[in-house]
Amino acid sequence: MILGMSTASFTLLHVIISLIGIGAGLVVLFGMFKSNRLEGWTAIFLGTTVLTSVTGFMFHSEKIGPPHIVGVISLVVLGIALVALYTYRLAGSWRWIYVVTAVLALYLNVFVAVVQTFQKVPFFNALAPTQSEPPFAIAQGLVLLVFIAAGFFAARAFHPQMHTRVLSPARARRISG
Repeated sequence: MILGMSTASFTLLHVIISLIGIGAGLVVLFGMFKSNRLEGWTAIFLGTTVLTSVTGFMFHSEKIGPPHIVGVISLVVLGIALVALYTYRLAGSWRWIYVVTAVLALYLNVFVAVVQTFQKVPFFNALAPTQSEPPFAIAQGLVLLVFIAAGFFAARAFHPQMHTRVLSPARARRISG
């Protein structure tokens, strides 16, 4: 039992959260290509991606392994993305730092999804039962290349204007006295 749920139910919840994070992350990534912040989608992406990593640590394990390492890296990267976006408001170099960390967090989520696909889906497992076979390496290599290219183009294209409220001259006079 994990958080009062059976392991199977908790696993399903974890997978659903992960898939929501990946879906929202792809929407956010495509928004970056058009220099659009998509604030709601971004909050969903960052929140569910943090939740994915946190819930991943709740599965029983005898020792620290690759999933734990990926989870820690993901949480550090997400922490930087959150600071860049919500504390520094994408000012100066924080814009590209946000893009790189957000894309890296999405990549890590997709990386784990590919690992899980090759472990759990019989068709893919038959192609690479130990995940050291060429189909697994090719799949992960292609995912990596796609995310490197996407990150590069997103960093070049993403220049959103921060939404600041512009006051009318009359309102500004009333506020200033």
